Amino acid sequence: MERNGAVERWLAWRYLATRQREGFVSFIAIFSLIGVALGVATLIVVLSVMGGFRQQLLGRIIGMNGHVVITAPGGMLQATAELVEKLRQTAGVRAVRPALERQALVAANGLTRGAMLRGVRTDDLLTRDIVTRNIVHGELGAFGTKPGVVLGERLRQTLNVATGDKITLVTHRLNESGTIAPRYSDYEVLASFMTRRYEFDGALVFVPLEALQEDLEYGHNAVTSIDLELVDPAAAPRVAQELRRSLGRNDLKVSDWLGLNARFVGALQVERVMMFIILTLIVVVAAMNVVASFTMLVRVKRGSIAILRTMGATPGTIVRAFFLAAAAVGLVGTAVGAALGLLICANMPSIGKLLAAITGASGGGNAEVDFITAMPVRVQALEVGMIVGVAIVLSLVAAAYPAWRSTRVEPVEGLRYE
Repeated sequence: MERNGAVERWLAWRYLATRQREGFVSFIAIFSLIGVALGVATLIVVLSVMGGFRQQLLGRIIGMNGHVVITAPGGMLQATAELVEKLRQTAGVRAVRPALERQALVAANGLTRGAMLRGVRTDDLLTRDIVTRNIVHGELGAFGTKPGVVLGERLRQTLNVATGDKITLVTHRLNESGTIAPRYSDYEVLASFMTRRYEFDGALVFVPLEALQEDLEYGHNAVTSIDLELVDPAAAPRVAQELRRSLGRNDLKVSDWLGLNARFVGALQVERVMMFIILTLIVVVAAMNVVASFTMLVRVKRGSIAILRTMGATPGTIVRAFFLAAAAVGLVGTAVGAALGLLICANMPSIGKLLAAITGASGGGNAEVDFITAMPVRVQALEVGMIVGVAIVLSLVAAAYPAWRSTRVEPVEGLRYE
């Protein structure tokens, strides 16, 4: 029997089909296929959900700050027009945002709370998505046009104030005698935001930059930091290095968000790699099931193999037929698993709401619970491609052993018990 691709494919299908019910995949092959499909689907779903949570966490970390932050060792720096323009002209920089931060007390209705005041320009606040997209009370339109502030929603609730109410910001200054004197400034509450990150929602107050500079008796250019927003956040280390070289100033410190959050980002990366390795073991176990299943199939089909050999079929024909049969289970399982995983990811918001309703963890306005039950998903083509690639490789490797075992069947031994 000469080598013929059609014959090999026909033999592969015959090996997968039972004698009792022609045309149906065998019981063993079905469960092997299901194992591979579930492993691939689990990998895609879990890693995509983890990617979604990771993206949200990183977005909240860098959302209030720049991708690159310029500070001064002494605490204060001069954001001159020349410096700001030079930073704006740097390749990859989308926006330059000077900021002035000071700790203060916020008082209203007989209540006092500690807060972080952040003086920003009007345009810088209106273009900061993490604030503009999360306004829950009031509007930002009047910010900068009158003495008004925008504060975190938790802080607003703690002080029991509403939009339009007055609050008092208590800062301090150093007198000529060296003593510290408090300074009181009244502002109107214009709006509040809910980012679902406690340190922002419970303690951050945005104040017009010029107003805060005046309250603290600083110069027009005095700021504590200059935040740079980049087109590509991943390029932050490279841009920071270029700025250190181009600025050439020892009185300025240039940091990137990856360096400032190195431990947290490193932990997320390690978690991602380890989760990929652990979940890949599911596909490995499914591949081992393919090996066991088709090794048993080779033993069951010894008589058929012997008959084919006596009819002139070469060992290569038998090997390719069994390889195609075993590989088909793995490849079809991979395709089914990828489709199932992507389908689940596409409907994850609805699934998250259903699970929340079943378990009773609907959140009820609790930001931390809502963050979990929202089930954010970020499907990355490269990640899905890696999963599919690993599953295909494991499937082909698993198909190789049973195919090799089929060549060990001698025609005489195979026909002895037929």
